[in-house]
Amino acid sequence: METVEWPDKLLEIIEDFSAAFDISERYEMLFELAEEVDELPISEWSSSTKVHGCQSEAHVLACLNENGSFHLRGAADSKLVQGLISITATALEGRSLAEVATFSPTYVEEMGLKDALSPSRANGFLNMFKKVQHEAALLGE
Repeated sequence: METVEWPDKLLEIIEDFSAAFDISERYEMLFELAEEVDELPISEWSSSTKVHGCQSEAHVLACLNENGSFHLRGAADSKLVQGLISITATALEGRSLAEVATFSPTYVEEMGLKDALSPSRANGFLNMFKKVQHEAALLGE
Protein backbone atom coordinates (compact mmCIF):
# COMPACT_ATOMS: atom_id res chain seq x y z
CA MET A 1 0.00 0.00 0.00
CA GLU A 2 1.24 3.48 -0.83
CA THR A 3 2.37 5.66 2.05
CA VAL A 4 0.09 8.61 2.54
CA GLU A 5 0.78 11.61 4.75
CA TRP A 6 -2.47 11.95 6.69
CA PRO A 7 -3.55 15.08 8.57
CA ASP A 8 -2.67 14.86 12.27
CA LYS A 9 -6.25 14.55 13.55
CA LEU A 10 -6.99 11.81 11.02
CA LEU A 11 -3.75 10.04 11.91
CA GLU A 12 -4.85 9.93 15.56
CA ILE A 13 -8.16 8.34 14.53
CA ILE A 14 -6.37 5.80 12.28
CA GLU A 15 -4.04 4.86 15.15
CA ASP A 16 -6.96 4.48 17.59
CA PHE A 17 -8.87 2.26 15.17
CA SER A 18 -5.75 0.23 14.33
CA ALA A 19 -5.29 -0.51 18.03
CA ALA A 20 -8.87 -1.74 18.43
CA PHE A 21 -9.26 -5.40 19.35
CA ASP A 22 -12.11 -6.30 17.04
CA ILE A 23 -14.89 -5.11 14.76
CA SER A 24 -17.32 -4.44 17.60
CA GLU A 25 -14.81 -2.09 19.26
CA ARG A 26 -14.33 -0.27 15.94
CA TYR A 27 -18.11 0.08 15.58
CA GLU A 28 -18.32 1.50 19.11
CA MET A 29 -15.64 4.04 18.17
CA LEU A 30 -17.62 4.97 15.04
CA PHE A 31 -20.73 5.53 17.17
CA GLU A 32 -18.74 7.89 19.43
CA LEU A 33 -17.37 9.81 16.44
CA ALA A 34 -20.90 10.16 15.07
CA GLU A 35 -21.56 12.58 17.94
CA GLU A 36 -18.72 14.87 16.79
CA VAL A 37 -19.97 15.65 13.27
CA ASP A 38 -21.16 19.17 12.43
CA GLU A 39 -24.66 17.83 12.12
CA LEU A 40 -26.90 18.76 9.23
CA PRO A 41 -30.40 19.03 10.74
CA ILE A 42 -33.17 17.03 9.08
CA SER A 43 -34.82 20.33 8.15
CA GLU A 44 -31.88 20.92 5.76
CA TRP A 45 -31.97 17.47 4.16
CA SER A 46 -32.89 17.64 0.48
CA SER A 47 -32.41 15.78 -2.77
CA SER A 48 -29.23 17.82 -3.33
CA THR A 49 -27.71 16.77 0.01
CA LYS A 50 -28.75 13.09 -0.20
CA VAL A 51 -26.07 10.46 -0.71
CA HIS A 52 -27.41 8.14 -3.39
CA GLY A 53 -26.37 4.51 -3.26
CA CYS A 54 -26.20 4.42 0.53
CA GLN A 55 -28.49 1.95 2.26
CA SER A 56 -29.04 4.48 5.05
CA GLU A 57 -30.55 7.91 4.73
CA ALA A 58 -27.38 10.02 4.61
CA HIS A 59 -26.90 13.67 3.74
CA VAL A 60 -23.78 15.80 3.30
CA LEU A 61 -23.29 19.49 2.62
CA ALA A 62 -19.94 20.90 1.56
CA CYS A 63 -19.24 24.50 2.48
CA LEU A 64 -16.37 26.86 3.08
CA ASN A 65 -14.91 28.11 6.34
CA GLU A 66 -14.44 31.86 6.82
CA ASN A 67 -10.91 31.53 5.42
CA GLY A 68 -12.14 29.79 2.26
CA SER A 69 -11.06 26.29 3.29
CA PHE A 70 -13.25 23.20 3.18
CA HIS A 71 -15.85 22.27 5.80
CA LEU A 72 -18.29 19.35 5.76
CA ARG A 73 -21.64 19.09 7.50
CA GLY A 74 -23.58 15.85 7.46
CA ALA A 75 -25.95 13.46 9.12
CA ALA A 76 -27.43 10.00 8.71
CA ASP A 77 -30.15 7.87 10.23
CA SER A 78 -27.44 5.32 11.07
CA LYS A 79 -24.81 6.10 13.72
CA LEU A 80 -22.33 3.94 11.84
CA VAL A 81 -22.77 5.97 8.66
CA GLN A 82 -22.74 9.24 10.60
CA GLY A 83 -19.44 8.10 12.15
CA LEU A 84 -18.01 7.60 8.66
CA ILE A 85 -19.20 11.09 7.72
CA SER A 86 -17.52 12.46 10.86
CA ILE A 87 -14.19 10.80 9.98
CA THR A 88 -14.43 12.15 6.43
CA ALA A 89 -15.14 15.63 7.79
CA THR A 90 -12.08 15.36 10.04
CA ALA A 91 -9.93 14.18 7.14
CA LEU A 92 -10.95 17.07 4.89
CA GLU A 93 -11.46 19.93 7.37
CA GLY A 94 -9.50 23.05 6.47
CA ARG A 95 -8.14 21.68 3.20
CA SER A 96 -8.20 23.58 -0.05
CA LEU A 97 -10.81 22.57 -2.61
CA ALA A 98 -7.99 21.24 -4.80
CA GLU A 99 -6.76 19.03 -1.94
CA VAL A 100 -10.28 17.71 -1.34
CA ALA A 101 -10.56 16.82 -5.04
CA THR A 102 -7.46 14.59 -4.89
CA PHE A 103 -7.75 13.25 -1.33
CA SER A 104 -7.71 9.44 -1.10
CA PRO A 105 -10.39 7.58 0.89
CA THR A 106 -7.92 4.78 1.71
CA TYR A 107 -7.83 5.88 5.35
CA VAL A 108 -10.79 3.50 5.82
CA GLU A 109 -8.51 0.60 4.90
CA GLU A 110 -5.76 1.78 7.25
CA MET A 111 -8.31 2.00 10.07
CA GLY A 112 -9.21 -1.65 9.55
CA LEU A 113 -12.76 -0.65 8.67
CA LYS A 114 -12.92 -1.68 5.03
CA ASP A 115 -13.23 -5.37 5.88
CA ALA A 116 -15.56 -4.58 8.79
CA LEU A 117 -18.10 -2.91 6.50
CA SER A 118 -20.62 -4.92 4.53
CA PRO A 119 -20.21 -4.56 0.76
CA SER A 120 -23.26 -2.28 0.61
CA ARG A 121 -21.91 -0.07 3.45
CA ALA A 122 -18.47 0.08 1.79
CA ASN A 123 -20.14 1.06 -1.47
CA GLY A 124 -22.23 3.66 0.35
CA PHE A 125 -19.08 5.10 1.94
CA LEU A 126 -17.43 5.46 -1.47
CA ASN A 127 -20.58 7.08 -2.87
CA MET A 128 -20.58 9.53 0.05
CA PHE A 129 -16.88 10.32 -0.45
CA LYS A 130 -17.35 10.88 -4.20
CA LYS A 131 -20.35 13.12 -3.50
CA VAL A 132 -18.27 15.19 -1.07
CA GLN A 133 -15.54 15.58 -3.68
CA HIS A 134 -18.14 16.52 -6.32
CA GLU A 135 -19.73 19.09 -4.01
CA ALA A 136 -16.28 20.56 -3.25
CA ALA A 137 -15.64 20.89 -6.98
CA LEU A 138 -18.93 22.77 -7.37
CA LEU A 139 -17.87 25.17 -4.59
CA GLY A 140 -14.77 26.00 -6.59
CA GLU A 141 -16.64 26.94 -9.75
